[in-house]
Amino acid sequence: MYDMKSLKAEEFINDEEIKATLEYAEQNKHNRELIEQILEKARPRKTGRGVECAGLSHREASVLLACDIPEMTEKMYDLAREIKEAFYGNRIVMFAPLYLSNYCVNQCVYCPYHMQNKEIPRKKLTQEEIRQEVIALQDMGHKRLAIESGEDPVNNPIEYILECINTIYSIKHKNGAIRRVNVNIAATTVENYKKLHDAGIGTYILFQETYHKESYERLHPAGPKHNYAYHTEAMDRAMEGGIDDVGLGVLFGLDMYKYEFAGLLMHAEHLEAVHGVGPHTISVPRVKRASDIDPTVFDNGIDDDTFAKIIACIRIAVPYTGMIISTRENESCREKVLELGVSQISGGSRTSVGGYAGYTPEERPHDTEQFDVSDQRSLDEVVKWLMDMGHIPSFCTACYREGRTGDRFMALCKVGQIQNCCHPNALMTLQEYLTDHASPETKKVGEALIAKEILNVPDEKRRQRAMDYLDEIKNGGKRDFRF
Repeated sequence: MYDMKSLKAEEFINDEEIKATLEYAEQNKHNRELIEQILEKARPRKTGRGVECAGLSHREASVLLACDIPEMTEKMYDLAREIKEAFYGNRIVMFAPLYLSNYCVNQCVYCPYHMQNKEIPRKKLTQEEIRQEVIALQDMGHKRLAIESGEDPVNNPIEYILECINTIYSIKHKNGAIRRVNVNIAATTVENYKKLHDAGIGTYILFQETYHKESYERLHPAGPKHNYAYHTEAMDRAMEGGIDDVGLGVLFGLDMYKYEFAGLLMHAEHLEAVHGVGPHTISVPRVKRASDIDPTVFDNGIDDDTFAKIIACIRIAVPYTGMIISTRENESCREKVLELGVSQISGGSRTSVGGYAGYTPEERPHDTEQFDVSDQRSLDEVVKWLMDMGHIPSFCTACYREGRTGDRFMALCKVGQIQNCCHPNALMTLQEYLTDHASPETKKVGEALIAKEILNVPDEKRRQRAMDYLDEIKNGGKRDFRF
């Protein structure tokens, strides 16, 4: 029985409800009147407090995804762009993954870290190696990391993860510092989530991979991850442990994408209904080639056009969430979906354990990669590319550090007021990057962009303060201003 407020996985992600949803969507995919009504419901509206969006239910959003009328799809794309602009403007948050260990006791059939893979060397970073990795990332210009680790209670216990977080935050190199550490590790206990919260993590990220229980158990034949309910209920335990920013995601291509889409939105609805705050981020990875993993064996792959439509429909349905796309996707794909809803991307990423320190931007170790990196450009190249398209690459972590997380962040975001802080913060962190790390060409493009965009800060006093801060960053050597 479907119950979005239940704490049982098979009730808030209910198979019968998803199947009924998909049937309803198929029956109504050419119902123009209904589709127009759904789009109108989702449209941003100005209020006395700012801008508000109603979002969509999983059923309503599934109708949009199923619709194959070209002109309606274009209307969806236009609405997704409008919503993205209303809440995130032209800012794109930058981050990088940091792989700590590829030891794993699971047997996930789509991941090269599975315990039966004898092709890859196993590696776990020491604290000194982590220090070198972080210095390399700081020298690139990164301020925000997502740490990744296989599940292995012997090699990667929670104590190791906590020590790594402490090490990362402790390193101050030249003008560099990692200001936010997001954590992508296996489902764990409330007690361990409390420890992660106390360690000062940003977002706790856990991909569901697939919401289809039978497929989930087949794709995870052995190991702790085999337990569908324990994995699916992890976000509730994380929030019980005090972590109020959580990130959802599925691995598109493993199972039926329409089923996954509905399940993903049901999970977001569940978090909102039970905890009063939906997912801080939603990620949309696709299955990619890796050591002993051939993505063609999964017969549910989705093409780029379908992928773009999924992203647009998520943005319409969950208007306030951050949306993440990684270097799994190539440059042209990333360019297309940036305007349709994506608000965070990685740059200069390495998906191998120890992939940063000791390597030039052109060198890329492959022996411990979790997946092939399709976008292999350096961070500087990605930053310039974004600016050439009119986006503002943002290294901002201010909301996390000012306590604007969870329901406090969403309360501001849901009326568009977060932009009063985000726009100048993005420009100031971009100026830090330009001053400390950018190539001459990137610096030239960036400073012209900042000079133009600072004029878009509506409050005159805040705009002047931001201009003063920008001057102190550029000419006074100061860092870390934030609103």
